[in-house]
Amino acid sequence: MSLQKVKPRNARTKRILEKRDPQIHENPKTTLFLKGTSCSSLASLVLTDLHSLKRPQAIKFTKKNAIHPFDDASSLEFFSAKNDAALLLFGNSSKKRPHSITLARMFDHALLDMLELLVVPDTLRTLAQFKTRKPAVGLRPLLAFSGAAFESPVASPYTLARSLFIDLLRGEEAAGKVDVAGLQYLVHISTAEAGSDAGEMPPIHFRVYLLSTKRAGGKVPRVEVEEMGPRIDFRVGRTRVAEPDMMKEALKTPKGLEARAKKNVETDLMGDKVGRIHMGKQDLGKMQTRKMKGLKRGREEFEGEDAATMVGDTGDGIDGDEEDGGVPVGKKERVA
Repeated sequence: MSLQKVKPRNARTKRILEKRDPQIHENPKTTLFLKGTSCSSLASLVLTDLHSLKRPQAIKFTKKNAIHPFDDASSLEFFSAKNDAALLLFGNSSKKRPHSITLARMFDHALLDMLELLVVPDTLRTLAQFKTRKPAVGLRPLLAFSGAAFESPVASPYTLARSLFIDLLRGEEAAGKVDVAGLQYLVHISTAEAGSDAGEMPPIHFRVYLLSTKRAGGKVPRVEVEEMGPRIDFRVGRTRVAEPDMMKEALKTPKGLEARAKKNVETDLMGDKVGRIHMGKQDLGKMQTRKMKGLKRGREEFEGEDAATMVGDTGDGIDGDEEDGGVPVGKKERVA
């Protein structure tokens, strides 16, 4: 279902629609938390804990909705456009897929990709069950992924899970340096190697730890971790990958953020940066050179030039009147 373009009727509506249009610098992604008609209490607890980690860029709906994401994604696109949400978490439960959490990512309020994760009930421990202090709302967590499946060059459900979890938990982008004191908790997501059975897929372990920085007398501080919760194990369910054309459009860099090419600067075959400089026409007559003592003319030369100027130049290389017995001016006689 394609959403119709709304024509603004007043200035207030126009400003709201301009904020929803694509921007060069996008705002942090808002996540919308939804429940299905048969959402179990276990899936509801998982949504509540993930909502606590995502705040304040999170909107949670308590009313249940008849949504089937893998059959018809139009409802998700409708909620995404109405709430300006780029990420959606949908909780539901059925006999074949109990306690499922579906992560959906949008591009221009249209479904881009989707991943279904099934909660393992025996491993769940909620945030409230850990009697530890909690970090402040809005702090960015440290993200750590352990497992070769997350780093695979071939696209798989684990690489998709890594991408979706990064978008879900990354928060606002830091403009400059990150303050170490603000790093108060760590989200560690790990998986084991694939089992012997070809169809067996290892679960994804979701753990959250508090960070305590303690100085032990050295320059490098000592960091200790303490589990804060929630503790969740997921089994990988259904996936829907993005279409190549749509993914290419989503990864396109805006024109305002593209790095401008520097003129007259290039890299040669050896990898060295070579620059070309264009100089203007030089006037050597006006160029000031370094004054050196050896280039100065002596005092006697100046006196000789002044005397030659006073007597005059006959043009034959001899100064003065030789008929009257005069000596050529400018020539010095050696006195014996």
